[in-house]
Amino acid sequence: MASARKSQWKTFQRFAENLVFNEGPKLVRQIQNTQNTLRTIQQAVKVTANIMVSAVPSPPAEITAGRPVTSTSFPTAQRARKLVYAPDLDGRADPGEIVWTWVVYEDDPTRGKDRPVLVVGRDRSVLLGLMLSSREHHANDRDWVGIGSGDWDYEGKQSWVRLDRVLDVPEESIRREGAILARETFELVAARLRAEYSWR
Repeated sequence: MASARKSQWKTFQRFAENLVFNEGPKLVRQIQNTQNTLRTIQQAVKVTANIMVSAVPSPPAEITAGRPVTSTSFPTAQRARKLVYAPDLDGRADPGEIVWTWVVYEDDPTRGKDRPVLVVGRDRSVLLGLMLSSREHHANDRDWVGIGSGDWDYEGKQSWVRLDRVLDVPEESIRREGAILARETFELVAARLRAEYSWR
C-alpha cells in the first residue's frame, strides 16, 4: 500500500514539474487562447482527483446478513470449566480443534474478520473459543501463548492464542474446520488456563 502511494505521488510530482517548467511558459504565451488554458486546467484537476481517489484505502469488510457471527466475549475466568481434549473431525467442533468464524472487532461491532479460533469447550450449541492471531507482536504479550504453525494457516505462519478473553461462537457461524491442534500444544494452552484463569 505504501509503495502504491509513493508511486502515485511520484506520478503527481512528475506531472506538477512538467506543468510548472514546460507548460507554465506556454501557458503564459497562450493566455489569450482560453480554450487551451481551460483544457490544461481541466486536465490538471482530473489527474489530481484521480490520484486522490486511488490513494484512499478501502474500508474493512462489513458484516453482512446471513450466518450468525461471533460477537460476544467474556473474561476467561468467568467461563472457567473443565478442559477436555477431544478433537474429532466429525462435522461438530470439539475441544482441541481450530475452526474459522467471523469475529466482530471489539472497537467496532459493525465490522469484523474471518479468523481461526481454538475450541476449548462447549455450552450446548455455543462453542467456547480462544482467538488466534499470526501477528508477531503477541510473542511478548503475557495474555497470549505461542502455538507454532499448523494447517489452520495456509501460509504456515506462527500463531498465538489469546488467553484473557473467551469467545462465544455460535456453532452455525463456523465457516470451515481448520485443523486439530496437537495434544501437547493444547496442553500448553490448558496449563495456562488452569494456572491463571481457574479452569480445571
